Amino acid sequence: MPLFEIETDGHIIITWASDDDAATAVVNDAYPHDSVVRITRRPRDSWVISKGALGIRGNTDPCIVARDCLDKAAGDKVNAIRLYMHETGSDLEKSRKVIESNMVMGW
Repeated sequence: MPLFEIETDGHIIITWASDDDAATAVVNDAYPHDSVVRITRRPRDSWVISKGALGIRGNTDPCIVARDCLDKAAGDKVNAIRLYMHETGSDLEKSRKVIESNMVMGW
């Protein structure tokens, strides 16, 4: 099954799907309010994101609080960052890094 990169107006989703229509259905199911901007069939069956490019260094164990915030925010990164700041008292930069790193690890 091919790997697709689907960009919406609010997210970038990496998923396996049989074709473009099935990939669009994944987005519609997960983020029904998002509009698909671009669908790209990836040439390989893996996806790599540089942690260094995201500013992530050191321990990368999943954070239960961050994942809970992502769940409450239905995957909306900005809302999840706000929730994480509220839950932990962390500043904006640390909260952004924690939320983004947990998104990268397959929240």
